[in-house]
Amino acid sequence: MKITTLLRPWIFIILFMYTLLCTADNSSGCQYISPDNSSIQYTGRIDFSDPEAPLLFWPGTYIKADFQGTSLQIILDDSLGRNFYNIILDNNMEDYLILCCRKGTHTYPAAVGLKDTIHSMMIFRRTEGFSGPTRFRGLILDKNRTLADPPERPPHKIEFYGNSITCGMGNEVPDQDEDENNARRNNFMAYGAITARNLNADYTCIAKSGIGIMISWFDIIMPEYYDRLDPWNPDSRWDFSRWTPDVVVINLFQNDSWLINKLDPVPDENQIIQAYSQFVKMLRNQYPEAYILCTLGSMDAVNTGSPWPGYIQKAVDQCKKKDGKNKIDTLFFDFDGTYKHPRIRHHQSMAKKLTTCIKKKLNW
Repeated sequence: MKITTLLRPWIFIILFMYTLLCTADNSSGCQYISPDNSSIQYTGRIDFSDPEAPLLFWPGTYIKADFQGTSLQIILDDSLGRNFYNIILDNNMEDYLILCCRKGTHTYPAAVGLKDTIHSMMIFRRTEGFSGPTRFRGLILDKNRTLADPPERPPHKIEFYGNSITCGMGNEVPDQDEDENNARRNNFMAYGAITARNLNADYTCIAKSGIGIMISWFDIIMPEYYDRLDPWNPDSRWDFSRWTPDVVVINLFQNDSWLINKLDPVPDENQIIQAYSQFVKMLRNQYPEAYILCTLGSMDAVNTGSPWPGYIQKAVDQCKKKDGKNKIDTLFFDFDGTYKHPRIRHHQSMAKKLTTCIKKKLNW
């Protein structure tokens, strides 16, 4: 007997629990769909070395398919049992299900009693790399049902590099509670994912809580991390030619602002500016034609009197002199007034500002 707990957003109550009626071996006549089916659409840095069990690592990674029938089950093999996924059916972005992974391979019921027609499905990873990888092992549909043609790709692509803010840490937590609740960090409602939906863009998120450009809360910094396929493996490398964004958004330096005095020697202003410029150069080398938007906020690194927006502005001004196409700008989010991570309302405000900026700059 395999039982799935699915939670409704915001209040996290149990939606339903039931015994599966069939398994992937078709013993009860259900239809198994393999992950290598050409009608399944993947977005994100995914390891396809085993096409029948692709590995998902990064927050915001998602899988889409259109399926026939009245029910849907999802087979996942989670390494630690710490991941959470949103299951969005028929593009219902307001009332999705939350799948709580258990360690190992399990079949999770995602929908029953649907109208017998074609439905859309998205599996969206809420949680970040420290929760461990998940192998996607396929779908189970009604007997004699299959997938429809894959959904059309959006016209734009946008990629984010950031820290816990970009991950969505604490965004579903009540204001008075602590931010670390893993069940309530939801990358789907982080500003990057909201912005991508606003702009009808495919979305990737390369982010890790606590990371900085010069110093982090651990022994790795973003210039050593940004090009990994597997965030856990220092020898794993992403092939940047596989996915080329139109827009790259950087939101880093919040952790640097907190930790900079722990470096010995402490970098001076010029060294800080050069470190940022060098990271921008790394991304520019990978994406020569992308529009790069260097942001900061909405935590206290953008508070009144903070020097960190100025460091970024000076770094970008230097980059503009070397970037003949002038495809780089800055955008600073408003300080949210607290020293905790931004909640969903703050992310929505950030996304509104970012969406407006990109639309205006690129005429999207």
